[in-house]
Amino acid sequence: MTTELAQRPTDLERPSHQPLAGRTCLVTGGSRGIGRGIARELGRHGATVIVNYRSSEDAAHEVADVITEADTEGTAHPIQADVTDRTEIETMRDAVRDAFGPIDVLVNNAGITCDRTFQKMTAEDWHRVIDVSLHGTFNCTQAFYDDVKVADHGRVINISSVIGKQGNVGQANYAAAKSGLFGFTRSLALELADSGATANCIAPGFTHTEMVEAIPDEIQDDLRAEIPLERFASVSEVAGLVRYLASKQSGYMTGEVIDVNGGIDL
Repeated sequence: MTTELAQRPTDLERPSHQPLAGRTCLVTGGSRGIGRGIARELGRHGATVIVNYRSSEDAAHEVADVITEADTEGTAHPIQADVTDRTEIETMRDAVRDAFGPIDVLVNNAGITCDRTFQKMTAEDWHRVIDVSLHGTFNCTQAFYDDVKVADHGRVINISSVIGKQGNVGQANYAAAKSGLFGFTRSLALELADSGATANCIAPGFTHTEMVEAIPDEIQDDLRAEIPLERFASVSEVAGLVRYLASKQSGYMTGEVIDVNGGIDL
């Protein structure tokens, strides 16, 4: 019997109920929308979650309180930093390391929209969106790169969008930023591979968040009609995939762009 076959019975052992216990995960833009769902999902499975926010202090504290007060091993701690400001990100990194040590998982979720047709789009509109979604991801990843690289099962998980693949009227800035994450993720995966750390990207379709709920009902109906599954994603469906990618079980998966869009590309 080979060594590999001899070791296989351990695969049948009952898994831990808290597979992320002992892992420190930082979620940018973690106070609202998909980021809030991701933070709660990671905490629910035992992680120590750093809930990054720029201005939504009350919401970030609420997310952290929900995680910490739940009947799990997970804990959470809000921390303010603007992902576009390199100095603030480095200050956040130092504070996190002082309090919790190096992180294991970085979830680059922070992003904004500033929709306008291209003819009306200003340079400020363009740069605001690119700075948060793309430059912010660069800033955070570079600041925490060494942490992820030396961690056991280090992970970078970037949150993109179906708009990065398909484009959308009035969202040239957002589409450019989100599609840029695809190439960034794949290049990062190659550079991290020798350490065993991974980088992956999730591209959600329309998801039930405050942003989507603000779309007029008739437009929501039109959008659903274009989706083979005829519904929007739940936040938990996106967050569950992040939780898997944050776990050691995803260790042979890297450089991937994973669609969660109800089949809209089929």
